[in-house]
Amino acid sequence: MKDLAVLEELWDVINDRAEHPSSDSYVSSLLTHRKGIDKTLEKVGEEATEFILAVKNGEDTRTIEEGADLLFHFLVALKAADVDIEDILGELAARRK
Repeated sequence: MKDLAVLEELWDVINDRAEHPSSDSYVSSLLTHRKGIDKTLEKVGEEATEFILAVKNGEDTRTIEEGADLLFHFLVALKAADVDIEDILGELAARRK
């Protein structure tokens, strides 16, 4: 799947893991971590740094991998902050006008 439907599917999975935590789910482990939202934000920061370094070093494969990691952790952070992706998309749409 190479279209944007994958983002919707991922968002649905993140919401499901938030509503039905599982001990074997990475998403659940982030959302229920003892550090709270800080754990997810740490991951966003870590992945952002790795993405920046990959881009700066011209490493195309790593840029794609780290971009995916960053986007994933960003979505989990949105959920942890109780912000819906639709609100982000709405803001982006409003900025295009």
